[in-house]
Amino acid sequence: MSLKTILLSVASLLPLHTAFAQLPQDSRRAGGIAVIPLSTETTQVLYEQKPVLITQQGKQRYAVLGIPLSAPLGPLTLATNHNPIQIEVLPYRYAEQRLNVKNQDYVNPNQEQLDRYAREAKEQNDIYSSFTSSTWTEFPNFIRPTAGKFSNSFGRKRFFNGEERAPHSGLDIPAPVGQNVIAPADGVVVQTGNYFFNGNTVLIDHGQGLISMFCHLSKINVVKGQQIHQGETLGLVGKTGRVTGPHLHWGMSLNNARVDPQLFLK
Repeated sequence: MSLKTILLSVASLLPLHTAFAQLPQDSRRAGGIAVIPLSTETTQVLYEQKPVLITQQGKQRYAVLGIPLSAPLGPLTLATNHNPIQIEVLPYRYAEQRLNVKNQDYVNPNQEQLDRYAREAKEQNDIYSSFTSSTWTEFPNFIRPTAGKFSNSFGRKRFFNGEERAPHSGLDIPAPVGQNVIAPADGVVVQTGNYFFNGNTVLIDHGQGLISMFCHLSKINVVKGQQIHQGETLGLVGKTGRVTGPHLHWGMSLNNARVDPQLFLK
């Protein structure tokens, strides 16, 4: 048997979604992603009455669902124009993180700061819940937005000065101030700003409810409404907002669910 025949035989045994590099990893946990093959009759998929991203790889179409960090274990049902789809949300153990924050305003904000945070949170949530058309057919290939070792901080239950807070909804990449931050995939810059907790921030819409977020920047190099292409600089690593040191907070939101950014990388 020739080497070419062996390689073709091995490839035929792989699941369809691993044969194509662009699709994210299937990890059916809270904060994970479900990559679901669709029948030819299924043209629309809804989760909590909101549309779910649909993409095509080769001849197979897939729904790509972001599973919220708050999702309970067990069955999760998606509505479609054909037959309902049910998936299982599986157990997954996230670590805990205890941080000492010197600036008490970031631990126990006053009312004015809380009001500012509420306005900023609504602004961001409006973007996360949006659903725009995509210019791509096959799922985009994502790359790392900056150099550095991942801290595996996504999903960690966090304690600031001993007080419990919401789980960490992004991935931290420790890096020196001034290091380039690039777009991991093509998209449109839908918001920039300086936020109370997130510091200097950029949000990019990649289409079909897929939004990326980059926080704590020392400098923003893009403007709202700008088309940005994979690899172009969007800003520089910094330590603005609530931080204990310089790093990039990289967040990914899919159908308004914050999901593990590492699942989008090869």
